[in-house]
Amino acid sequence: MKELEELERQITKTEEALKKVRGENAKLQDEVDSLWSMMDEITESDIEKYSYLLKELKTEMEEKALMTTKKVADC
Repeated sequence: MKELEELERQITKTEEALKKVRGENAKLQDEVDSLWSMMDEITESDIEKYSYLLKELKTEMEEKALMTTKKVADC
């Protein structure tokens, strides 16, 4: 009888610990989701912030390509 009562107490403790861990897991998962959302916002902001550099570089390369001659001049 004592063994059965001890096992029941251990089961109860284990169930309580599991419930606590599941609660902590849910909170941590919410934090992870929030952090991923923040990372997405930061990445989007960085893309917008530095996309003008790529546009300027593209324009500069196009200008250089137009100004370069490939034909040899007759002298």
